[in-house]
Amino acid sequence: MSSPATRPTIGVFDSGFGGLTVLKELVALIPGADYLYFGDTARLPYGSKSVDTVARYAVEATRFLEAQGANLLVIACNTATALALDQITRAAHVPVIGVVEPGAEQASLASKNGRVVVIATEATVSSHAYLKALERRGVVAREKACPLLVPLVEEGWVEHPVTEQVAQIYLQDAFDDGFHSADVLVLGCTHYPLIQPLLRRVAPPTVSIVDSAHSTAHAVAGRVLELYGKGSPERSAPRLQFFATDSVEKFRRLGPSFLGHRVNWVEHVDLKE
Repeated sequence: MSSPATRPTIGVFDSGFGGLTVLKELVALIPGADYLYFGDTARLPYGSKSVDTVARYAVEATRFLEAQGANLLVIACNTATALALDQITRAAHVPVIGVVEPGAEQASLASKNGRVVVIATEATVSSHAYLKALERRGVVAREKACPLLVPLVEEGWVEHPVTEQVAQIYLQDAFDDGFHSADVLVLGCTHYPLIQPLLRRVAPPTVSIVDSAHSTAHAVAGRVLELYGKGSPERSAPRLQFFATDSVEKFRRLGPSFLGHRVNWVEHVDLKE
């Protein structure tokens, strides 16, 4: 085990901006760490790519973050976690945590009747990663793809009537036909925390909402405690570095709505195929 005085450097990887919601939770929960965030913005969305392509991109990002000094990796991308976690873990030389298992674990603990609805992107739903993870925990799940929600969030329409109407249509369908009794809704996309208040309004009132970004941060905190101990209470504020494969201006413009504060500096990275 590393010395408790050792300061972890946590690498956070996503195909774009959504993983910043995971980073936000991590910084709040583990202020005694430094963070490297890599957004593969030039090659998003991952949802339309093949499994092999997503795995290749994710492994490239993993190697980049390790080269920058990351000693723990968080795959803050539901699609990459769902499609390529095994390949990433094999390629990495440091511990790796994805977003699916922590979200499924929290949902299984929160559900009283073992029936859960998961909303996510098409690619995550097609992988059935949440369905399988919940089945392993004895929970029956229904997955619902909500492809319109990500572009609406990125448009900044987090409290827009159109977004609320779209979410209502998706959730009515998700909780229909035998799933009226489901008592947990899992946000299986890292964009969805931005519209959680809206989802709370349109979801059945008896349903608990599980945010996989929040669940993942708690799983990472547990791993950091195992590896580094509590560390020194006299720690400076976390250092955040941002890397993007596309426009740094767009990253700086969209990033704050996900992260909750300004993104002052972003380094452009060109990962060679």
